[in-house]
Parts: sequence; C-alpha cells; structure tokens
Amino acid sequence: MLTVAPPLRLATVAALIIALAACVAREAGSAVVPGAPGFWLGIWHGFIFPVAWFASLFVPDFAIYAVPNNGGWYDFGYFIGVVFLGVGSNRTRTVYINRRERGRA
Repeated sequence: MLTVAPPLRLATVAALIIALAACVAREAGSAVVPGAPGFWLGIWHGFIFPVAWFASLFVPDFAIYAVPNNGGWYDFGYFIGVVFLGVGSNRTRTVYINRRERGRA
C-alpha cells in the first residue's frame, strides 16, 4: 500500500477542495429581473427540450435553457419538464398476463 506523508496529504486535500470550489457557479443578484422565467416556464422549456435542442442546431438564436431565469424554481421546473413530461418519461408499458387453463369439471 502506498503511504503519503501528512503534509503531502494535506496539500492534496486542500487542492481538491479548491478545485471543487472553482466549479461552483454563482449568479449575481442583479442578473434576475422581475419578469424572468420561473417554475411554470421551466416546466414548459423542459417539456419542449427535444424540439428546442434540434432547432438550436440550425438556428443560432434558439436556446434550450432560458438565461436569466429566477434560479432554483426555474431549474426545478425544467427538471420536472424533462424527466417527468419530456424525454425522460417512460411512456411504454409492458403488460404481462398470466393465463391458466382451467380444468374441465
């Protein structure tokens, strides 16, 4: 087993924490306007995601995600739209029927 000296271990942990902290996205409070898309538009944008994505390949003004939006509620609505209503939902069902032959009386 490879042993790491305590100062090197501490430096490695500190570097990992700094690297993870660099991935955190923050939005300025002034970026959210009162009329920004919210929960309901997030659901709609998530639902139409496949169409919007396909259109965004050919039309540069199309986007699949509204920016700026009102934050967490828009993201939650977008998630629900994609997963439960849109491409993430499972619309196929398999029905199994067990049939037994009844004995003749």
